[in-house]
Amino acid sequence: MFFPISDENPSKNKPFITYILIGLCTFFFILQYLSQMNVEIFLNYGFIPNNFFYSDFSLDSYFPVFSSMFLHGGLAHIAGNMLYLWIFGDNVEDSMGKVRFTIFYLLCGVIAALAQGLVDPSSNIPMVGASGAIAGVLGAYLLLHPRAKVKCLFFIIIIIQMVRIPAFIVLGFWIFGQFFSAPFSLDSGGGTAYFAHIGGFLAGMILVPFFKKKDVSLFNNKASSSWTIFESKDKIYNPKNNFLDDFIKKSEDEIRKRKQ
Repeated sequence: MFFPISDENPSKNKPFITYILIGLCTFFFILQYLSQMNVEIFLNYGFIPNNFFYSDFSLDSYFPVFSSMFLHGGLAHIAGNMLYLWIFGDNVEDSMGKVRFTIFYLLCGVIAALAQGLVDPSSNIPMVGASGAIAGVLGAYLLLHPRAKVKCLFFIIIIIQMVRIPAFIVLGFWIFGQFFSAPFSLDSGGGTAYFAHIGGFLAGMILVPFFKKKDVSLFNNKASSSWTIFESKDKIYNPKNNFLDDFIKKSEDEIRKRKQ
């Protein structure tokens, strides 16, 4: 299992829209937290399929499809979403420009919400989170930078190692996990909106050719070797400057001197 923490794909311009989106989500989550996660917030501003599909065409019925993107169900929920947006959002924004990226992000979020809602149009369970819109960003990133290096924490039982993994492997495993988990969520009364993730991801892949700048090409990153352990310059793993090896070597030298 691996968990992405950053990528090695610097953007040419400051991703101000990405920063604004992260700021807005964080701001509204603080308000939620201060309200002690008031249920009324979820009911009034969360996306409720039954209200949307069987509404009387009122603003109260359609506005939540947008407002729900800026609400989250808990600290882990928003932390994970904002981390993914921070890692992958800057390059996608760079490829589109601020206005197009804003429209792209919101459109992916809407499509994601509808994809989840169509699974059970009569559901009265509110859906919240930026996951669907961010899934669209991930789908776009997959086509734009499939071989960009992504720094990940790699877990093997209890062993943790930092590795560089091509984006197509990281994002491929992510979307595979959504498809794998989605059937098991059909009978649940809530939880993770896997179909929103799938819908948003596919929307991002389909829409990115239409939203990217003309001078930006798809699949435009050089290849990177998978499962590459951080080099010494990363100051995380350096076999030439390993404390344990140095300690053992010095201890052995001291024992030899005493025997002489």
